Amino acid sequence: MINVAVVGLGWWGRKIVADLASSTEIRPVLGVDPSAAARAGTGLRTVSTFEEALADDEVEAVVLCTPHARHAEQIVAAATAGRHVFCEKPLTTTGAEARAAVAAVEKAGVQLGIGHERRFEPAVQLLRDMCGHGDLGLPLVFEGNFSQDKFLALPPDNWRLSATDAPVGPLSATGIHLVDLAIAVFGRPVEVWARLGTHATNFANGDTLTVTLGFEGGRTALLTAILTTPFAGRVTVLGSQGWMEIRDRNHPESPRGWDVTTVFRGGEPSTEFYPPHPSVRANLEAFAAAAEKRADYPVSYDEMLANADTFEAITRSARSGRVEPVSGGAGGGS
Repeated sequence: MINVAVVGLGWWGRKIVADLASSTEIRPVLGVDPSAAARAGTGLRTVSTFEEALADDEVEAVVLCTPHARHAEQIVAAATAGRHVFCEKPLTTTGAEARAAVAAVEKAGVQLGIGHERRFEPAVQLLRDMCGHGDLGLPLVFEGNFSQDKFLALPPDNWRLSATDAPVGPLSATGIHLVDLAIAVFGRPVEVWARLGTHATNFANGDTLTVTLGFEGGRTALLTAILTTPFAGRVTVLGSQGWMEIRDRNHPESPRGWDVTTVFRGGEPSTEFYPPHPSVRANLEAFAAAAEKRADYPVSYDEMLANADTFEAITRSARSGRVEPVSGGAGGGS
C-alpha cells in the first residue's frame, strides 16, 4: 500500500479519491487545494498548499490534478522531495518541460505515472495486442473521436477554458488521450496538421479540433475532439486485412462498457460487448506497483516525451494553420 496526496480537489481530483476508496494498493491520505470549499467533504485530512503535502512524512507520492501550466514545476519539486508522482494529462504542454520533469524523476529515482487511463481499458488492450500480433494485417490508419459537452457548465473564468492555462482546449481536455493511443499503436509522430475553431461557444481556447498525425514509416492518425457535442467516443484501427472499432457507451468518468466490432477480410462483422472496467483505478494501481518496484509501468518515458512533443506541435499547427514538425526525439531536446 502506497500513501498518496491528491493535489487539486476539483471534478477529477474528487473522482480519483472516490475511485481509490476500494483500492488495496494505493491510498489517499491527504487532500490539497487552496479552496476551503474544495477541501470540504472529501473525507480526507486536507491542507491548502503543495509545499505542506511535500513536507508531510505520511505522503509517499502525489497525484497531480492541477492546471497543466503547473505540472512541470510540481513534478520537479515532488521528485526533489523524494516523492513519486502521478500526473494527470497532459504531462506538460511543451517538450522542454517534459524533459525537465523526466530528468528530475530519473535523477531522484522515483516513479512518474500519467493519467492516460484509456490504455487500461480491456478493449483497448485487445486492440493493441491485435495490432502487435498482426491480426489485422498491417495497421494502416488510426481514427479516433473523443467529444463531450461537460465544459458548457463551467464558468467563463475556469482555467480549463483559458487559452493560456489550457491551450487548444479540446486537445488538453480529451484529444490528448487519442494522441497517446495513436502513439501506443504507431510510435512517434513526425508531423502534424491541426485545425482549431470556436464555432458553438465563446471558449477562449476553442471548441472544435481536428488533427492529422503523420508517423515514422508513413502511417497516419485522424483525430477529432469537440467540446460542445454530447459525449461521443470511438477508436478504430484500419488494417490491411481487417479493422477493429471500439465505441464507448459513456464518458470514462462513469464507464458503461464498450461495443467492439471486428471485421476480417472475407468475414462478417462481429460485435462484442465489454463490460465497465475501473481503468482510472487500474492506472493508479499500476503506478503504485511501479513505485514499489513490483512491476514496470506500462507507459514509457519515451512515449510520455513523444506525447508532449506532439502536444506542442499541435498547438503550433493550430495557430499557424500549417503542417508542423514534431520536434525532439527519445531523450532529445525540444
